[in-house]
Amino acid sequence: MDKQLSNVSSETSAEIFSQDGPCGVKFDFNDGARIFFPDGENWKVDIWDLDTKTLIFQHSLQGGTVQTRKRYFVKFLIDIFKNDEHIFRHEFDLTDRNVAINMELGGLGDHLAWIEHVELFRRKHQCRIFCPVRPDLLPLFEDSYPEIEFYSNNIKIEEEFYASYKILVFYNDEALDYSPVDYREAGLSLLASYILGLPCVERRPSLITPASTPPIVEPYVCIATQASGHCKYWNNPEGWIRLIQFLKRCGYRVICIDQKAVVGCGRVWHYIPNGAEDETGDRSLLERATWLKHAEFFIGLSSGLSWLAWTMEIPVVLISGFTAERNEFHTPWRVINKNLCNSCSNDIRCHLDTTDYFWCPRHKDTPREFECSIGISVEHVISVVEDCINYTKNKNQ
Repeated sequence: MDKQLSNVSSETSAEIFSQDGPCGVKFDFNDGARIFFPDGENWKVDIWDLDTKTLIFQHSLQGGTVQTRKRYFVKFLIDIFKNDEHIFRHEFDLTDRNVAINMELGGLGDHLAWIEHVELFRRKHQCRIFCPVRPDLLPLFEDSYPEIEFYSNNIKIEEEFYASYKILVFYNDEALDYSPVDYREAGLSLLASYILGLPCVERRPSLITPASTPPIVEPYVCIATQASGHCKYWNNPEGWIRLIQFLKRCGYRVICIDQKAVVGCGRVWHYIPNGAEDETGDRSLLERATWLKHAEFFIGLSSGLSWLAWTMEIPVVLISGFTAERNEFHTPWRVINKNLCNSCSNDIRCHLDTTDYFWCPRHKDTPREFECSIGISVEHVISVVEDCINYTKNKNQ
């Protein structure tokens, strides 16, 4: 059972553990089950997974610290022996405990994909949740989830929390220590449910936004065309311009709500498409949520503003070739061309390099580079948008 051991160290101070056991033993469940043993005795520890009734960890030592490698939610049971005598048993129980769930390193879409899972976790276990998030998410989350204590900066884990978990896309977690399922297989929508041990269904956030009136009188559509990597774009060179022309012929004003009007790297730069009205800039997410709330529908990429539109419960046309459909929330208007290379981001054979703006794992520097999005035709997108328009018109009748 020693294969489950993360470390054994006699140098770790007992002061960093939040729970007291007998005979100077300390323990908690911050990043796995952690136990401190004073020097000078013969100790043995057994750690069980109560849900599967499995002994997952067993170790003998003279003193020091042990920690399981599995850092996601596991219902642990700890048995401790001193000089072959059983002296302590602790069954994991989060009821009325302080628990930290940290997702502040995730993007906008990550937070929106995960926050409702965190709330369900709180209700299921009847615990007190402390949750560091990105600062710009605080205005969206604080009123909507009053039972969760949000922070805009990291908080000290030791001494304060019975248990803690990180929700994050772990790129190199080949041993599945931080999530029981590889993020590429789980998809962004379900990743948090796997890490927190919840039933695996997508959960739309319940956000409370201030009462508002439409920013403009005429019917309008919101779009977001920018992304953090070239593979995320709709790289058809005529795509957005022709699509905007179509939308205007249908009687819509087209509002671009990206943060930045120009984004790029090296040889490629992406500009706000011709014909879109510019509502870009460093505006609050609440302002963007207001634009989305009153829009007829939204057209975007596999990026945070698509998740925000989904959260606002408006129809979303999502254009993405590099992600599989399971990666994002479900929408009937998902655009992908499976006749071409596609879904590399959710292929366990492909390792995403977040430092490479031009990441294209299968066809980099070949004529087929980024064909997954270049090959999504304008006609294909327009046909999906037409279906979305028909839906919104029928819904509003």
